[in-house]
Amino acid sequence: MTKLSVNINKVATIRNARGANNPDILKVASDCELFGAQGITVHPRPDERHIRYQDVRDIRPMIKTELNIEGNPIAKYIDLVLEVRPAQVTLVPDSHDQITSNHGWDTKNNITFLTDVIGRFKEAGIRTSIFVDADAEMVGYAKKCGTDRVELYTEPYAANYRNGRAEAIAPFTDAAMAARELGLGLNAGHDLSLENLHYFHQNIPWIDEVSIGHAIICDALYMGLRNTIGKYLEALK
Repeated sequence: MTKLSVNINKVATIRNARGANNPDILKVASDCELFGAQGITVHPRPDERHIRYQDVRDIRPMIKTELNIEGNPIAKYIDLVLEVRPAQVTLVPDSHDQITSNHGWDTKNNITFLTDVIGRFKEAGIRTSIFVDADAEMVGYAKKCGTDRVELYTEPYAANYRNGRAEAIAPFTDAAMAARELGLGLNAGHDLSLENLHYFHQNIPWIDEVSIGHAIICDALYMGLRNTIGKYLEALK
């Protein structure tokens, strides 16, 4: 069974635009679980332009499923993860001023750094995942870093889906097969949507988790959060 983890960063963006607490991040996280989501994802950035570090601390004790904290493992982020101790940490190589994540790790040339960071998280009992491009070589070096899982960066798949979905999925199937052969767990995320999610899952049914935020919040504007989460869960059947 593939789990759906809802990324609530965009909800925090709306809240921060007015400076108060509407929408209420804690209620949204709780409602996502109530409506069927099997996890909550947050991606705190150093400038706290959406999810704030304190949000992560507040969310952790109320999560009944799994909390996944994404981010670039700078010192401040590492300290937060070790303090909060989520179910999963996902390492993402984004710079402080990136609008959104746009590539996976070069695990080959960052193997020493990633191995050290992953070792610290695993010592604390936190499941680890490395954000990678759909590249079997990068998956292989992720395994050497000691990670539990890899998360495939799926924006290229989403961008090319309408131009030929068989061609778009091919490198992801290859990378997913490499992960399975190495005994790695498999996640995926970035620009997955109701348009392209079912086909992705149909071709890689052994995927453990998808993390989706932007598309879910956009769809919820028209369909409501409960109905939207239901449709994403249906796409994963």
